[in-house]
Amino acid sequence: MATDVSKQPAKASGSYRIGGDLTVDRLGYGAMQLTGPGVWGDPKDPAEAVRVLRRAVELGVTFIDTADSYGPFVSELLIRDALHPYADDLVVATKGGFTRAGPGDWRVVGRPEYLRQQCELSLRHLGLDTIPLYQLHRIDPQVPLADQLGELALLQQEGKIRHIGLSEVTVPQIEESRAITSIVSVQNLYNLANRSAEDVLEYCERNDLAFIPWFPIATGELARPGGPLDTIAAAHSASPAQLALAWLLRRSPVMLPIPGTSSVAHLEENVAAAEVQLTDDEFEALAKAT
Repeated sequence: MATDVSKQPAKASGSYRIGGDLTVDRLGYGAMQLTGPGVWGDPKDPAEAVRVLRRAVELGVTFIDTADSYGPFVSELLIRDALHPYADDLVVATKGGFTRAGPGDWRVVGRPEYLRQQCELSLRHLGLDTIPLYQLHRIDPQVPLADQLGELALLQQEGKIRHIGLSEVTVPQIEESRAITSIVSVQNLYNLANRSAEDVLEYCERNDLAFIPWFPIATGELARPGGPLDTIAAAHSASPAQLALAWLLRRSPVMLPIPGTSSVAHLEENVAAAEVQLTDDEFEALAKAT
């Protein structure tokens, strides 16, 4: 039976196979905002957080990204409460490598024993036997990279991780990592207004690695009244944020945007961006805009 895209707009974003065997719809959902202020503690409205997660799946989202440090663990537990047992086509990715000491406080820890502990806790909190995509949240400069990724590779051999990804890395770091173990994804800051990771995106394209841009809907000055984003958005009866997401989806077939929100209404607006089709001229105009 054909999918009704009008009811599941995320399907209009197209699909990508992470690691060659995890098929997801390219417009996903990032679960960082389902926590309290400073990404710390419980959300103000836990019931709304559960509604957001369930609505995301109803809209066709099959890729949800989280991390043990969001809360910490609050986001993972909400995902389990809302969606477990998971649909067969739902891929829940998480990350490890930060410890938290309070709101807005993030400290990199890449010691092998810590990464193993966090992976085991994520398995428990998410209710999974195997994490489909486990990402090293940051490379710890105080610990040899081979030790950090070597531990994740051991967890993979034990069946606790299916695929390994990286976050906030340079091209040389990706190459060094791939010499240690198989890497299938990279999650870096990237959006229409900040394309400083363009070289990383191009590397991912050449090597068929998923590129997961975090903070994907930042628009900056491009959304100013009369600016290029504002003008093209008006032509599509869309918001500047929707155009920013549509541009990312058009930019590369390996691009997996994960806009996050704690509001069902905002979620629905974000997912509807998958149905916005930019013309070649509109795409180029936004690509050249600064």
